[in-house]
Amino acid sequence: MQKILETFLIGLSTGSIYALMSIALVLVWRSTRVVNFAQAGQAMLSTYIGFEIATRTEIFWLGLLFAIAAGALLGAGVDYFFMRVLFKHAVSGPAAVVAPVIATLGLLGLVRSIVGLVWGGEFKSIKAPASTDGFTIGETTIPFSPLNLLIIVTVFIILIALAIIFQRTNLGLSLRASAYAPEIAQLAGIRTARTRTIGWAIAGGVGGVAGMLNTASNFLSPYSLDLLLVFGFIAAVIGGLESMVGSVVGALILGIALTFILNYVGTSLVFIGGFVVLIVVLLVKPDGIMAKGRARRA
Repeated sequence: MQKILETFLIGLSTGSIYALMSIALVLVWRSTRVVNFAQAGQAMLSTYIGFEIATRTEIFWLGLLFAIAAGALLGAGVDYFFMRVLFKHAVSGPAAVVAPVIATLGLLGLVRSIVGLVWGGEFKSIKAPASTDGFTIGETTIPFSPLNLLIIVTVFIILIALAIIFQRTNLGLSLRASAYAPEIAQLAGIRTARTRTIGWAIAGGVGGVAGMLNTASNFLSPYSLDLLLVFGFIAAVIGGLESMVGSVVGALILGIALTFILNYVGTSLVFIGGFVVLIVVLLVKPDGIMAKGRARRA
């Protein structure tokens, strides 16, 4: 029973990081109908910037703030200088669907190459903002550590902040209106292009947080966030791809499931396990666990 509880708590911590990447993907999907595979590259570059600041100052939280700022600037820049131009030329037909996805994959490769040239390909580690030693209860030490708890609390605070922004502010109303009915939003006076860029910026900042928290508990390399992107995307699909709440629920389900697979089955099946969870959920709920109806067409 104790091992089950330990596995559940660690899975909750892992799923919390997946949730951030999943939210970043959902934000972009809702505003542009594009699966942004470059999100891993944006998060990686912003994490390297945060890593540099945290390493030089020995203050993790300062590095986190720089990662958020860098991620937001990268996200806004990708939309403003790249995606807007792309959508002007690919307005209909297969190109409108395929070109943006291929473009984000190209951006991922470009950013990864830049990171490799500047920082090299070796693994890097960062001083964790909390102890990685497990909690001691009586004479028993459990694998769940203060760092795991800190990750859960940090992600929870960010989710609350995002919920307030989207539900209680004019910006949030504009973001939601632009996502679900861009034509009507334009008629209502909302500058949908600018609002979409803000959405990309928020997604980039959230991705920066995901990268820093992932690095605090693992390591950093030009490829270290690839799995985070894959599992974040799986979580988003499980949640319905349209719902931020669904993406969080999907991420927590996935994180807990994969941790149980890791502890009770084996490391080699973790990656496959993610897709098994996805297939099982889609067989039961093809539109995702939080889908309220058929997704709107672009």
